Amino acid sequence: MNKSCLLILLFVTFFVAPNPSGRAQSVKPRPAQNTGKVDREYALEATMLGYFSKDGSRNPTLRANKGDRVRITITNGEQMTHDISLEKLGLKSKSINDKGASTSITFDADKSDTYYCSVPGHRAAGMVGTFDVVEGSLTTATVAGQLPLKNGKPLNLNFETGTLADWTATGDAFTNPILNQDPSPVHDKDMHIGFEGSHFLSSGGTVNYKQTGTLTSTAFTVTQPFAAFRVSGGALQDTRVELVQASTGKVIFHSTGQGRATFQPVVVDLQPYMNQEIFIRIVDKETGISQIPYIANDKMAHINFDEFLFYSSRPVFPNELNQKDIIILPPLDPVLNAGLSGIKAAQAMTLPGGFKITLGAAEPDVVKPICFTTDARGRLWVVEGHTYPIPAPEGQGRDRILILEDSDGDGTLDKRKIFAEGLNLVSGIEVGMGGVWLGAAPYLLFIPADFKTDKPTGPPQKMLDGWGTDDTHEVLNSLRWGPDGWLYGTHGIFTHSNVGKPGSPDSERTKLNAGVWRFHPTTHRFELFSEGTSNPWGLDFNDYGHAFVTACVIPHMYNMIQGGRYFRQAGKHFNPYTYDDIKTHADHVHWVGERGPHAGNFRSASAGGGHAHSGAMIYLGNSWPTEYRNDIFMNNINGAKLNRDHPVRAGSGYEVTHKPDFLSMNDSWSQWLNMKYDPSGSVWAIDWYDKNQCHSPNPDVHDKTMGRIFKITHENDKWVQVDLTKASDKDLVNYQLNANEWYVRQARTILQERGPNKKVHKALKEILAQNPDVTRKLRALWALHVTQGLSEKELTDLLANENEYVRSWAIQLLTESKNVSPETLKRFAVLAQNDNSAMVRLYLTSAMLRLEPASRWDVMDALVQKVQDKDDHNLPLMVWYASEPLAAIDMKRALAMAQKSKMPKQLPYTIQRIAAIGTDDAKKLLKELNERVGKLDQSHENHEIQSLIARVLNE
Repeated sequence: MNKSCLLILLFVTFFVAPNPSGRAQSVKPRPAQNTGKVDREYALEATMLGYFSKDGSRNPTLRANKGDRVRITITNGEQMTHDISLEKLGLKSKSINDKGASTSITFDADKSDTYYCSVPGHRAAGMVGTFDVVEGSLTTATVAGQLPLKNGKPLNLNFETGTLADWTATGDAFTNPILNQDPSPVHDKDMHIGFEGSHFLSSGGTVNYKQTGTLTSTAFTVTQPFAAFRVSGGALQDTRVELVQASTGKVIFHSTGQGRATFQPVVVDLQPYMNQEIFIRIVDKETGISQIPYIANDKMAHINFDEFLFYSSRPVFPNELNQKDIIILPPLDPVLNAGLSGIKAAQAMTLPGGFKITLGAAEPDVVKPICFTTDARGRLWVVEGHTYPIPAPEGQGRDRILILEDSDGDGTLDKRKIFAEGLNLVSGIEVGMGGVWLGAAPYLLFIPADFKTDKPTGPPQKMLDGWGTDDTHEVLNSLRWGPDGWLYGTHGIFTHSNVGKPGSPDSERTKLNAGVWRFHPTTHRFELFSEGTSNPWGLDFNDYGHAFVTACVIPHMYNMIQGGRYFRQAGKHFNPYTYDDIKTHADHVHWVGERGPHAGNFRSASAGGGHAHSGAMIYLGNSWPTEYRNDIFMNNINGAKLNRDHPVRAGSGYEVTHKPDFLSMNDSWSQWLNMKYDPSGSVWAIDWYDKNQCHSPNPDVHDKTMGRIFKITHENDKWVQVDLTKASDKDLVNYQLNANEWYVRQARTILQERGPNKKVHKALKEILAQNPDVTRKLRALWALHVTQGLSEKELTDLLANENEYVRSWAIQLLTESKNVSPETLKRFAVLAQNDNSAMVRLYLTSAMLRLEPASRWDVMDALVQKVQDKDDHNLPLMVWYASEPLAAIDMKRALAMAQKSKMPKQLPYTIQRIAAIGTDDAKKLLKELNERVGKLDQSHENHEIQSLIARVLNE
């Protein structure tokens, strides 16, 4: 049968979705409800790009007759949290996280609705479609098309001759492109093309896609107003089908695939070109070669084409490929260098004017530097990660710590010592408070040290255990002293830890995956500071003591607030009543396109290089141009660039914008893991240097013989030799005024180690009281705190300080012990009512999260009514986190507070929280609210409240 005469059904009532192995099969769903028999069953693949049916349709319109029993099953096409919900019916499936997992909703078709993913941000990203209740048949036929003619004969534009007759090829991509099997020999076994007739054309599938070339048809006359052809393959700028006006060579239409194998028809309006000659050009200039040897090359780096037909009227296809649904990625970024020597690697880099980079050390003097810090003499303490990625048996670790020094300022680390060997899976290091602190899952270790001899004075002490090793590139990392004297660090999302002192029971441990944690070096208290993000591998503090982390895969930049809960790459928050989380503080991402972060790998140079980031340095040195101060630098691993972001105060926190990338390594093997500035204001960077840019649990994929350390200097930098351990207490106090934050932090840590000193306290209090610069006031405040130089009264008095930053930090330091006096609590309530600073109100919400819920009422009652905070990036959710436990104490009072609230979600969230209590009293309270709302005007807000109450009472 001539395939141009086949009828195309408008819709099918059953889709087949891929199973976890990738083979197509009918899905046996795990229904969200007790379903029984169904009349209509749909199966969709769920990704951040949308819901896809087997025929390639993105967010297809699902149809049923009124009264049909319908089941929609989704199968996860990626490692990400997804679900499927119906808006009007209020149904929601269970959430799925793992690739290949399935879940369903089942319902009776009563009225048309919208289906979508309820995970925050996913609907806006494109996971939304239409469900229609229709009368009569669910299928419709389209008109038949016809092949274009040349000299009265049909052209071979459907390849049914099995040859390239009427076509001309260049290059090698179309040497043997005609295929007649599904799946074809050049595609993977699970990649069904769904072609019509006996033959179709492919430029390479998954076998020959590295080949490039073009295929051009003979010219022919446009005799019908519309045309359609079938296409699939890469949604890539360099894999496309073009229609070209023969007389001018102008491309009048083009289309790529949408990154899927299944053919979809593309409709073209040719009315402006009636009776003119055009030709078809199929272009494949894409290789799809992965720069990571153990990551598969792009299987969609090719183009599949079939069946160009004319139509007398616009044809309708059930799975038409709409151009708005295609998210096209640009060509691969050029790879300038790979596998360079250390000296050549430094020479290949490009920096702004006035800067230079030198090689500090390279293999064999340093190998696999995984983390580092600087000490009070400006020396580098570098961990060589020989054990990664597989933890060694206890006592058989191979990691070691080097002490490296540039003794003459020429940028070369000419002195080298070994401090310790035989360590296991070390991922973070910090020096101070009597020794060396190491993140070495499953432990947080402390090695006491004599810094005069640079020798350990005892074996490693296990301060904490229970750190997970599920994913060894997401273990505890980025150790850094905070301004408050705690040791801070980060932790990734796919590693699950249960942290506590060795031997402590579960009741005394803290569960965590993604987030920022802290440990006090003298009290040995451990806390989760804030939770969420993905795999943060970079942490630093700005001039005001505010923490920022860099993350991977998800948007990359977060201002971490004490008690905050942030967008997660996967999994659920530990508190089930979180309901929503704080999103990125950046107004941008560093990858291109809207097909998700991984799709932009090695194509995103224009946006910063890609989604994978490591390291975080907020430059607070004193010698670089002022435009760099307080900017955040991070390495973009896939892009081999040093990204630079700029935080700007906005409301209670920050909005972070993108500045021009600071440095390009121009070397695909470059993998900087962290950067730090030194006493000269220069910056040191460690480079893991490996052709494999992604984590793998297979140690054989990493070349573990290389490693680099580089030094970036500006022409203003002046090399100095220092040793702050020999400084007097007076000098250490004066260093709190230094323009280079390196001195400030090192001196503060030494003061903390030396302990309380009345003369030190007196001098610091003079700075706090008299210095006009708020950053100097804060430095004095932090140094007073770590040396135990402030009473609660003195801190409480600071609540009246004229500067919002001082007031804010006074709030945080007052609640360090998770307990305040009644008088201080009253002062907090006054601040909540009267303070004009959104940042102060943010610190108050963090403080409330540290106090017993019963003591929060007055403060929270004031904060929920601050209408000026309703659109703030952080406060509406932080206020919810702090007030949520109050519902369990007094439901009626919490509901009354929520009804007064100006926060946009306070009342809906409180309704959900009360419903979760589940008692008869809780249900009665919500029914009474429903009756009261029903007597009010029928506004949209009141309708939403009633709908919500009905839903939660029926769950």
